[in-house]
Amino acid sequence: MASLVLDIALPAARLQAVYRGQANRVLLHSRDGRRVSLPAHHLRAFLSHAGVYGCFALEVSPAGELLSLRRLD
Repeated sequence: MASLVLDIALPAARLQAVYRGQANRVLLHSRDGRRVSLPAHHLRAFLSHAGVYGCFALEVSPAGELLSLRRLD
């Protein structure tokens, strides 16, 4: 199981593409430089009127499946 730390700063305007059906994934970078393509619906629990901001821990299985996403700050 791998754990990645993500610093996410997505304004609400960028996430509107998800709700309009124009996008369903968000491309992020972990602190160690890896690119992460995350299904956008996993961010809904962290969405505020401003968007999604904060430091998050992403846990993935050896096969690359998402196991958990949690806010660290």
